[in-house]
Amino acid sequence: MPNLPQRKVGIVACSGEELAAGTVTRLASLKVLEELRPSETVTICLPLFLAGGEGDRAFAKFYPTIAVDGCDKRCAARATELYSNKPAASIVVDDILAQHDLPAPQGLRRLTPESRPVVDALAEAIAAEVDHLMAVRWSRTDGAILEAAPAAQDAVSTAGCACGSGIPMTTVQVAGRSVQILALEPILDLAYSQGLRADGALPGEVLQTVQVYNPIPAGEEAVYAEALTLAWQAYCEKREEQHNG
Repeated sequence: MPNLPQRKVGIVACSGEELAAGTVTRLASLKVLEELRPSETVTICLPLFLAGGEGDRAFAKFYPTIAVDGCDKRCAARATELYSNKPAASIVVDDILAQHDLPAPQGLRRLTPESRPVVDALAEAIAAEVDHLMAVRWSRTDGAILEAAPAAQDAVSTAGCACGSGIPMTTVQVAGRSVQILALEPILDLAYSQGLRADGALPGEVLQTVQVYNPIPAGEEAVYAEALTLAWQAYCEKREEQHNG
């Protein structure tokens, strides 16, 4: 069975250009993504996220994210929590200014040279949070840090999303053709942890959750349900084998 892709941390920056602090969040996030922690981070585009980007919303639901905001409105943090899950960490530029006794940044799309230390300080704060989140155990089922319990063993065959974000994709056979289902593995993890078992038809909760992240073509609901039922039965059988073995 293929290994799951390396867990990464998503960075959601407000990037508002009407304030200099918004430009700071964008530049600091880029520094982390491109220079400080390129192998451990992915970017989540806030406008696409708000517009209904399924991949970004699924990532933020099941994997740790850091919201980086330019002001106390905390648009990035609030949007992440509203549409997916509470960010694992939230950083606001004003807090960084206070911690490092730095002046407020100046300039909009082009910051003044004097504002560069703010970008650097924010980037270091983001990188520190990335290091913390990569070091702890993360539950895809709960979308939260695990205090002590070991993570559930992988029970379905998955591969990484083509975008490289780390979202697990599961291939199932639907009416004789291969179809990739986004985030199926953590959805099955969640259903199993809630006590659901493969003792009949696919639980309605599973199908509903799958449909949140995967559009099912009109008229194909039955064949998708059949394919997902087989995946659910195989998943439960594997979990029972692991439990009894």
